[in-house]
Amino acid sequence: MSVPFIDLKAQYARIQDDVNAGIQRVLEHGKYIMGPEIAEFEALLADFCGAKHAITCSNGTDALSLGLMAYDVGPDDAIFTTPFTFFATAEVIALTGATPVFVDIDPRTFNIDPQKLAIEVEKVVAQGKLKPRGIMPVNLFGLAPDFDGIDAVAKEHDLFVLEDTAQGFGGLYKGRVSGSLGDISSTSFFPAKPLGCYGDGGAVFTSNDELADKMRSLRVHGQGVDKYDNVRIGLNARFDTIQAAIMLPKLAIFPEEIELRQKVASAYTKALDGLVETPYVPDGYTSVWAQYSVLSDRREELQAALQTAGIPSVIYYRIPCHLSKAFEHLGYKEGDMPESEKASKRIFSLPMHPYIEDGFAEQVADVIRAALV
Repeated sequence: MSVPFIDLKAQYARIQDDVNAGIQRVLEHGKYIMGPEIAEFEALLADFCGAKHAITCSNGTDALSLGLMAYDVGPDDAIFTTPFTFFATAEVIALTGATPVFVDIDPRTFNIDPQKLAIEVEKVVAQGKLKPRGIMPVNLFGLAPDFDGIDAVAKEHDLFVLEDTAQGFGGLYKGRVSGSLGDISSTSFFPAKPLGCYGDGGAVFTSNDELADKMRSLRVHGQGVDKYDNVRIGLNARFDTIQAAIMLPKLAIFPEEIELRQKVASAYTKALDGLVETPYVPDGYTSVWAQYSVLSDRREELQAALQTAGIPSVIYYRIPCHLSKAFEHLGYKEGDMPESEKASKRIFSLPMHPYIEDGFAEQVADVIRAALV
């Protein structure tokens, strides 16, 4: 057996004619930068998640940067986020000159813990060195965090919420679609994401007209009435027209793919019961299952057995951000974020995509069961 961790070829085979036709249309009209497919895709994205504005951009990291820049985040500002995430989440905070303040996770969901968030905000307020400005929760592995709890802390301290839904776009939180859960929300269209393009790409979402106008300006070098009227310092962060053309048929099948992901995750959860700790999804939530991540004290043994059987697995994330070398100047040490650190030593992710064949979860379970004997 040899299976892909994420099978983009199976998806392409399904939508090949539409993707190829979309690319061909762009080649024929020649509007490679901000062509008509950009506006079409943005309108459909906004409609999908229920945000008033969707603004595409060059990648998920730039999407986060646009959100922070829209709030003029800078030196002496504190932005609260999780250490158990891809490095880019914290990286963009530092790039603005602000300071990331890490908040430990809920061990069941792997997402930022609102109770711990409240404590960390109060600490920063008491210390008086940094100004609390915003919260950047991450929808890890496809699951939204507790936004009711997060929003309560934000309201109490007058903080903005920038939702990092690079892994969670399209998931549900109490009837609301991820991408509309923050004052600004951001996502990534990196190919491995549940909704991914064939290169780099991203988007920001908001229902605030002023913030939307500012991010559209920031996306193109801070332009004003035209590209030679620069009213602020911005980025070169446009989304390619060809990628937008590719994304149109992908978005069309995305709702069905989300349902297929539920089927795969359910099969895993049933097959792996009692073998490893399977993911927890609270009532009222729907994950888009960017990853299916499990916990085991015998992780290395199980990964070795899976590899021998031709089944790939990946560790997200081996080093929590607060322990990364890049942030050692912040003074965090091992033991400061115990739940994140425990998860990083026990977690690993199994192949996950909408086109996994029936019976595969049982094959994975058989390998793991044999390794545990």
